[in-house]
Amino acid sequence: MDTLSTRERIVSAANKLFYRDGIRAVSVDAVAEEAGITKRSLYYHFKSKDDLIAAYLDYRDLPNLKAFQRWYDEHDGAIEGKIVAIFEHLATSARHPKWKGCGFLRTSAELSNLPGHPAIQVGAAHKLKVERWFANCFTAEGMAKPEALARQIRLLLDGAFAVVMLHRDPSYFRTAGEAAYALVTASRSATRK
Repeated sequence: MDTLSTRERIVSAANKLFYRDGIRAVSVDAVAEEAGITKRSLYYHFKSKDDLIAAYLDYRDLPNLKAFQRWYDEHDGAIEGKIVAIFEHLATSARHPKWKGCGFLRTSAELSNLPGHPAIQVGAAHKLKVERWFANCFTAEGMAKPEALARQIRLLLDGAFAVVMLHRDPSYFRTAGEAAYALVTASRSATRK
């Protein structure tokens, strides 16, 4: 049990520091200090910083997806509005001073020269999981070409993350939400024909 709690402390510390400062700017020493352990203890649980970075993204995977699901489920009304609600919540989140964008996209940008890195694999799997979840939502609504629509919504989402991080302007999430609304509405119309 002690091993698990130490590992969780390490990943929690890595999550805080990597998200706030970026993976290259944060040393293993800093993560160990934040977790209240020695560097040796950290390496007992993670064989390398690369493994710790992958664990950091894995730690973010389910909470991020669950937030999207919660925002979707909490919105009453048609699926178009449910999808827009996700973008609206992201716009609200992006106003927080500690918001740093998508940890998965930021990490992949920092590791762009290492396509086989374990964190890139975790990030890619997360993004595909989000896309599949969108596809399942559209399938449940009986919409035509749910996979293609899910991919389009994911592109809007990831594009909005990138532009909001660049300009520090959360309104881009709302603009992307409007585009998502138009895509879902058009898909619904095509399904009825």
